Amino acid sequence: MRTTFLNSHFGTALLRAAALVLAMAAPSAWAQDAAELAKITQAWIDNSLRTGAAAELPLRMEVEVGELDPRLRLAPCARVEPYLPTGSRLWGRSRLGLRCAEGSARWNVFLPITVKAFGPAWVLTGNVASGAVLAPGDAVQAEIDWAAEHAAVLADPALWAGQVAARPLQAGQALRQAMVRAPKLFEAGAQVRVSAQGAGYAVSAGGQALSAGSSGQTVRVRMDNGKVISGVVSEDGTIAVNL
Repeated sequence: MRTTFLNSHFGTALLRAAALVLAMAAPSAWAQDAAELAKITQAWIDNSLRTGAAAELPLRMEVEVGELDPRLRLAPCARVEPYLPTGSRLWGRSRLGLRCAEGSARWNVFLPITVKAFGPAWVLTGNVASGAVLAPGDAVQAEIDWAAEHAAVLADPALWAGQVAARPLQAGQALRQAMVRAPKLFEAGAQVRVSAQGAGYAVSAGGQALSAGSSGQTVRVRMDNGKVISGVVSEDGTIAVNL
């Protein structure tokens, strides 16, 4: 069963699909509780969406609801609680839990769901070798399923243009966070400048980098006096240290 909808209709569509599947799986058990099930599930989904990060994104949500085991014979229940199992989320392949909190027999079942989140992304127009610098013309904007992978989508070109491919990339791939890294500003053993600032003072000294460094990385530097300190690489290649 598949339902397609915008964010504002996410709860309603999932609710209706889940209720329909449950009613089909065990009609005698669910007929008298369908309205209450709908009310509780709707409130739960609305709250989940209201606090979820996806609600703030320009995404077109699509939910595919699976079926319960047809061999199940669920006892009538006065209070059903929908919940998201530990380790699950309303993103990608997941499952929705439904448990009976008040009834002649307590039961707990899981409804498989697949949540797709279609939105704008940048897709590579050709293959990119590992270590190559990405240029604005290397990708075009297209709609993809953000939830197809766990890594975050790089929807803003500023997040990937000028960055380096962290591994070989293929044409047609959507650019995601794990696919790029900042370019190296110096190699291990290079002479670098270390700067420190504070209230009323600013000092600068030379040192030797103990590892390669990119903007934003924390690296260790051996100073001229032999002391080893750590600092964050600035965009100009200097090492900023907090004293």
